[in-house]
Amino acid sequence: MSQSEPTPEVYEQDRGMDAHNQAMREIRAEKDASYDPHEPTRVWLDEDNTPDGVVQSLTIILNTGGCRWARAGGCTMCGYVAESVEGGSVTHDALMDQIEVCLDHERDQADEPAEQVKIYTSGSFLDEREVSAESRRAIASEFADRDRLVVESLPDFVDADKLRDFTDRGIATDVAVGLETATDRVRHDCVNKYFDFADFETACETARTVDADPDTAAAGVKAYLLMKPPFLSEREALEDMVSSIRRCGAVDGCHTVSMNPCNVQRYTMVDELHFQGGYRPPWLWSVAAALERTTDTDAIVVSDPVGHGSDRGAHNCGECDDRVQKAIKDFDLRQDPSVFQQVSCACERTWELVCAEGASYSQPLVD
Repeated sequence: MSQSEPTPEVYEQDRGMDAHNQAMREIRAEKDASYDPHEPTRVWLDEDNTPDGVVQSLTIILNTGGCRWARAGGCTMCGYVAESVEGGSVTHDALMDQIEVCLDHERDQADEPAEQVKIYTSGSFLDEREVSAESRRAIASEFADRDRLVVESLPDFVDADKLRDFTDRGIATDVAVGLETATDRVRHDCVNKYFDFADFETACETARTVDADPDTAAAGVKAYLLMKPPFLSEREALEDMVSSIRRCGAVDGCHTVSMNPCNVQRYTMVDELHFQGGYRPPWLWSVAAALERTTDTDAIVVSDPVGHGSDRGAHNCGECDDRVQKAIKDFDLRQDPSVFQQVSCACERTWELVCAEGASYSQPLVD
């Protein structure tokens, strides 16, 4: 077995997650699609709220060999590994071909280069089994003229020297950490993610050591939180999200919190639960409530509900979904909670009932 193809047990040993991981491996084994290692998974242009203000972003999802933890079994809601290249690794030349495809897309769609570039791998960009040191440094060189770069990573792989590959070139660099929740028990038992909140704090401390160097650009952390993991009621999910946003905002080095409402992806445990009527994605009212209740947090707090309004994404009744989504997007850019006072719908009463009466480990009260 090569280094890039660890056995499934590599991460599950002594972590008490054997049953979750075994179930996830069986679900993921249903995938039969294959993907071109020279083509990125996705690329698009958008606007983002950053410590430097609202800027245009080029978002890149590289097609790699996939998240190492996901190959062991992985998170209950994440199906991105199903879009990864078979075999556990992608060559340097193939990754750079993907970058060129993304730059071609940007040249076609924009008059000038985006100030910020966000690079995701559906795993850990800083894990050298996914993206080699050679590729990381070449990508840093390619984007050395940009103002800010965001790279995705689990806290294990956040290393000051890796970040300096970017900050030494003058690029403000943020690590997007999929923390999911500040509550260790929820992260372990509902999300099936192995690390603790203390590991997230350590990653923030590492970023701060780079930021403290006067000869480099700034480094920081964006916390990605999951709104409504499986096995939580709507009320529990909302309360945990509010608490998690506050705890993340209190950690030095974490300047942005991105709330990701759970959406139902193929080849996941959440998909199996949803198919059997045991899971409903969060209400958009819950997303709005979490944003409205945490405006005093010492961090930028944003959300971009994927698949909003659909059965498999965050949704309300169907009549008001687009209006609430627009208010959420407006809040992301302006951080003004008054936008939520401008949207209303009769289904808000139903959501309030669900929050009051819904219980964990039961079928959703309302589809």
